[in-house]
Amino acid sequence: MTTKTFQAKPGQVEQKWWLVDGEDQIVGRLASDIAVRLMGKHRPTYTPHVDTGDFVVVVNAEKVKFSGSKWEKKRYTWYTGYTRQRSESASERLEAHPDQILREAVRRMLPKNKLATQMLNKLKIFVGPEHTHQAQKPEKLEGLGQVRQKKRG
Repeated sequence: MTTKTFQAKPGQVEQKWWLVDGEDQIVGRLASDIAVRLMGKHRPTYTPHVDTGDFVVVVNAEKVKFSGSKWEKKRYTWYTGYTRQRSESASERLEAHPDQILREAVRRMLPKNKLATQMLNKLKIFVGPEHTHQAQKPEKLEGLGQVRQKKRG
C-alpha cells in the first residue's frame, strides 16, 4: 500500500475572500496571521511552489497598534539613489501612509521570491471602515492577531 503526496496545481484551489478589522490589533501578530492566509498554509492542500492562498481585505488599517514605544523607536529606511539613505519613524509613516505599515510587515513575512509578489497583490488594505470588495462577499475573520496560549495539563 502506497500513499500519494498531494500537489496542488495553479488554478486548482478555490480562493476565498476574508475580511479583517485592524482596529486595536498589534501589527506583528496581525501581519503574521495574514501572511499565513496569503500563502495558503492554513489549508491541508498547501503547496510551496503554487499560490494556494486566499484574498484578505483589511479595514481600519490606521488604527493598528505597536507594543511598547515602537511608534517613536521603529525606523523605516529606504534608498533613493542619492548619497544618503532616507528614514522615517513609524508615527511619521502612520500620518503619511497608514496602509504601508501593515503592508511592509506582511511583505517581510512572505517568502522572498516571485510568488510573494502574487501573494501580496491579494492583500487589500483600506484606511477606514469601508472597502470596495462587497461584490466578492468576504467572510469576517475573527481571532487574528491574538496571543495563543498553550494549555498545560
